[in-house]
Amino acid sequence: MTAPRGFAVRRAERRDLDALEELEQGFPGDRISRASLSRLLGRDSAVVLVAETDGQVVGDAIVLFRTGFRTARLYSMIVSPEHRGKGVARALLAQAEAAARERGSVSLRLEVREDNRAAIALYSSEGYEVIGGAPDYYEDGGGAIRMRKRFLPGGATLLGVPYYAQTLDFTCGP
Repeated sequence: MTAPRGFAVRRAERRDLDALEELEQGFPGDRISRASLSRLLGRDSAVVLVAETDGQVVGDAIVLFRTGFRTARLYSMIVSPEHRGKGVARALLAQAEAAARERGSVSLRLEVREDNRAAIALYSSEGYEVIGGAPDYYEDGGGAIRMRKRFLPGGATLLGVPYYAQTLDFTCGP
């Protein structure tokens, strides 16, 4: 998918492994190892996305899926510092949500550092709600906020029940 500001979001490939590893250095801790990134690229239970501009990977997002669960997890998302504030994270998030919907997920959940105001503002603006917290979540002792977005009719549906819009101007009961 091409985004309006000169970057594109696509599925990551093996050739992106060096760039993914370099992006991980932007986290203060809890970094995903090269070996784990390599495994994630080959797993059916994961979708790894990258944002790219002029042949350079400038951000990534990793979505995980578990068999038997209808909720996907945004496991990681990062944008290089020089490309923040340009819509890259919002485009990655949109594609992560699309990947979750394509797999039949009814919601996407995540954890975000409680001191990452920019990320919290992004998630809130995209319809994510706070569902809890986790003190001492990160290896440096930092706390996390747990957030979730439930998908509305038109994509995946809650409890596997299809949504039928009312077509009459009255109702005959529930």
